[in-house]
Amino acid sequence: MSNELPPAQQSGFDLNHPTIISLLYLSSFLLGITAIIGVVLAFVWRGETHEAWEDSHYQYLINTFWIGLIGSIVGFILLFVLIGVFVLLGVMALMIVRCVLSLVRAQKREPMPNPATWLA
Repeated sequence: MSNELPPAQQSGFDLNHPTIISLLYLSSFLLGITAIIGVVLAFVWRGETHEAWEDSHYQYLINTFWIGLIGSIVGFILLFVLIGVFVLLGVMALMIVRCVLSLVRAQKREPMPNPATWLA
């Protein structure tokens, strides 16, 4: 009798590629550089063979990275006029929501409904 678990059936958590990228993005709020690792992995894994549902996640997560980067730059520039704090908080909230949405759908192995959107 083998002690190996079938993937995602008994463990309850499927550590697929979009999940890994989303977790890297979320950990970047504490560690900083992991978002860059996540977007590099998204570009690399997008070019490899994968299941059809993952395509939409890669596009969605790449857009999420760019939203975070551009929003953070704008927020830091606007810190001088005191509205940057609100921009940075908004970008952070949007990034968290987008990562959680991708995580939930990736666990169900479902595609993102509108991967090209820049909103949630």
